[in-house]
Amino acid sequence: MNTAILYSSKHSTTEKCSQKLATEIGENVKVFNLKNDPNPKILEFDSIIIGGSIHAGKIQSKIKKYCQKNIELLKEKKLGLFICCMDEKKAQEQLEKNFPPELLKNSVAKGLFGGEFIFEKMNFLEKFIIKKISKLEKSVSKINEENIKKFAKEMK
Repeated sequence: MNTAILYSSKHSTTEKCSQKLATEIGENVKVFNLKNDPNPKILEFDSIIIGGSIHAGKIQSKIKKYCQKNIELLKEKKLGLFICCMDEKKAQEQLEKNFPPELLKNSVAKGLFGGEFIFEKMNFLEKFIIKKISKLEKSVSKINEENIKKFAKEMK
């Protein structure tokens, strides 16, 4: 079975999680960054996984647009959806709010992979806002490796 992982990442956390997921799934996996390849050819793939990060309650517009544009094709595939989100309490709600209901209903796996605040990759305004809201002064990672492994098993 061939699997495509499509993602968009602002500060590299979703990229990191996509690579970990590809490793967990094993062979026949191709990873696409929608920023570099906005229209990957997915017809040849049996399984499609789509993921993005949540910023101020929203997933990247590239993910939203890709899902809307390809919704019929995606509904025909074995589908997995995931988000990277630092707010563990709202993560499930964010997943459900940021993907089309038809895709959520058709997906065999839904993942909450945690997140990171990487201050070195943020601009001044992002750092200021995150420090105020989170009360953190240095970068932190809360990537949930177990959820990535569980998601990979569900997709196999």
